[in-house]
Amino acid sequence: MGTWDTPPLIDGGRFVAPRGGFFDVNGEWAVEAEGVAPDIAVPFEPVHHVRGEDPQLEAAVQEALRLLQTEAVELKPEPPAPVRWRRPDRRGGGGN
Repeated sequence: MGTWDTPPLIDGGRFVAPRGGFFDVNGEWAVEAEGVAPDIAVPFEPVHHVRGEDPQLEAAVQEALRLLQTEAVELKPEPPAPVRWRRPDRRGGGGN
């Protein structure tokens, strides 16, 4: 569900009203409490938090490292920096 086009109230406050929705790839309504299924399911239990561990982040890093070995990566050169200022034309031409 989405919320949009909710006009302001006379006192300047606002309200939110659910509106709209969408179909999934199977033609079923996919409106609320669905979320997105993870590509790699990694349990995150309270004990991990207590220990300062993040098994989901660790799994993501391992997957990224694996993909670096199996997928081509092309690093492109950095473009020239944008011109963020211009010196005024001292010849009286105004300059751009």
